[in-house]
Amino acid sequence: MSVKLTLSIDEGVIRRAKKFAKQSNRSLSEMVESYLARITDDKIDDSDDELMKVLGVIQLPDDFNEKDEIRKIMASKYMK
Repeated sequence: MSVKLTLSIDEGVIRRAKKFAKQSNRSLSEMVESYLARITDDKIDDSDDELMKVLGVIQLPDDFNEKDEIRKIMASKYMK
């Protein structure tokens, strides 16, 4: 079941992401869904080509710690 989601994202990032999606023959929604599914998957693999294509599309703060964020997501998913 698909559910609508409203996000606040920098306009420049959205423009670049839409361009990237078009070049990849994908919708922006499909890209975001795929990315979120992969980062919340228990079997994250850094050698995943599809994941590597979307990495860098979003600018994160310099102090962003991916492993900590994944732990938080997993904890909220399984510790309800």
